[in-house]
Amino acid sequence: MMPGPLQVALVQASPVHVNLEASLDKVESLTRDAAALGSRLVVFGETFITGYPAWIDSSPGAALWDHAATKEAYAQLRRNSPVIPGPETDRLGALARELQIVLVIGAHERVDSGPGAGTLYNALLTFGTNGALLNHHRKLVPTYTERLLWGQGDADGVKVVETEIGRLSGLICWEHWMPMPRQALHSFGEDIHIAAWPTVHEMLQIASRHYAFEGRCYVLAVGTLMKVSDLPAGLPPTDDLARTPGAFLVRGGSCIIGPDGKFITQPLFEEERIITATLDPLAIDRERMTLDVAGHYARPDLFEWNMKDNSRD
Repeated sequence: MMPGPLQVALVQASPVHVNLEASLDKVESLTRDAAALGSRLVVFGETFITGYPAWIDSSPGAALWDHAATKEAYAQLRRNSPVIPGPETDRLGALARELQIVLVIGAHERVDSGPGAGTLYNALLTFGTNGALLNHHRKLVPTYTERLLWGQGDADGVKVVETEIGRLSGLICWEHWMPMPRQALHSFGEDIHIAAWPTVHEMLQIASRHYAFEGRCYVLAVGTLMKVSDLPAGLPPTDDLARTPGAFLVRGGSCIIGPDGKFITQPLFEEERIITATLDPLAIDRERMTLDVAGHYARPDLFEWNMKDNSRD
């Protein structure tokens, strides 16, 4: 349960695409800025480390079999993806501990040994105020062309974690259309949910607002930014996009939503900004009077639900 009013920050920004060290430097700088504003929870979007791979859909032929430029882009992405845990997560944990914040960030995860060796995953990482990696969630099902890049995740990270600022959970992109993960997290009793997206366009705003209303929790829907000019050199954009190199492929759209499903901050597009708001814990209690899908609005006498254990251990 949230102990009191809480200031949160969504960091809508462009990473330094396919540059691990420079992206981490930018994460540190922006996180310090957000903490200086008084935020105790700082959130970045899907695969901020080291950038959403929009090139798989934005360059003609990129998804074709044995496409040389795509393989090169993938190789560079692997080289600039962190192993988890590893030096990069140590650095992020130390930052959260120093600033006494909870930090949530999306990342490409490289597996070098053991089960899944050689695979990239789309991961969402949650660090506590003590610097510990509290949750390491891998996207359950990569969406459409994403399956060329990422492996399927597992249930190990489908959970709610206890923190000093409340009970947190998170899902990545189209996982918000999957009823079972949603019900799992609702049943675990979340206060704040992180919805990590590339761009939070209108349909994804609907998914985020529905999640908040259904779960009677706050939803922090956070996107990232990417311009046409950020595409890999070997994967040129379509002719239309090539005429506007400064245009955005990934547009942000970050917003904060209350447990009644209403916007607290409106979606913001095509602008780097730290978006802040103060969350009132009593709003959760007020809204659960009318709807609580894991409690008084559930029917366990009619429906049985369980989650299989397929953890990484």
